[in-house]
Amino acid sequence: MNSIEDLLDELYEAIIAGQRDKVPSLVNQILDQKVQPEIILNDSMIPAMDVVGERFEDGVYFVPEMLVAAHSMQAGLNILRPLLAETDVQPVGKVAIGTVRGDIHDIGKNLVTMMLEGAGFEVLDLGVNVPPERFIEAVESGAQIIGMSALLTTTMVNMQVVLNSLKEAELRERVKVIIGGAPITQEYAEQIGADGYAEDASQAVNVARGLVGLY
Repeated sequence: MNSIEDLLDELYEAIIAGQRDKVPSLVNQILDQKVQPEIILNDSMIPAMDVVGERFEDGVYFVPEMLVAAHSMQAGLNILRPLLAETDVQPVGKVAIGTVRGDIHDIGKNLVTMMLEGAGFEVLDLGVNVPPERFIEAVESGAQIIGMSALLTTTMVNMQVVLNSLKEAELRERVKVIIGGAPITQEYAEQIGADGYAEDASQAVNVARGLVGLY
């Protein structure tokens, strides 16, 4: 029988390689060894996604490789999530993410969602065509970070609308705001008063970690 360390290493490698079919079996094998779910998450799965993010930033991995790795991570998280809830393990932060009103593009948003979950965040996916009210409700429900995405220049202006709505609701000081999407730039983020800008899913994880004080 493989040792616990061997199984954790095998899970780590399977996620990096995007071997989705192997991940659930490995997670269950490790759980059968009485390993705590948070150890599986923190010692194997999150480090694996960190490597995926680094390889993406270095140009070794591209979006397809990052997607299959993220899907592999999700296959393991589907098993661990209820167990983590039972043991009251706290996420590193709570993020609400959505594509702004008028925009129905979701591929980038979905990848960011998976990468954030892979980094230990609790993520509320608000979907697409999200009105400002839904973002406000998310903050009122405890979201520490809002992530907004837009793929169209005609809808990116609605990011400013959401920020204005947060100010009017006197909630702006309670939440950090990250924006991203094809037409979005660092300059635009600064112009509308967002707290962070992410060019891609890997960068979104790094920005979110910084905003919750992880580094």
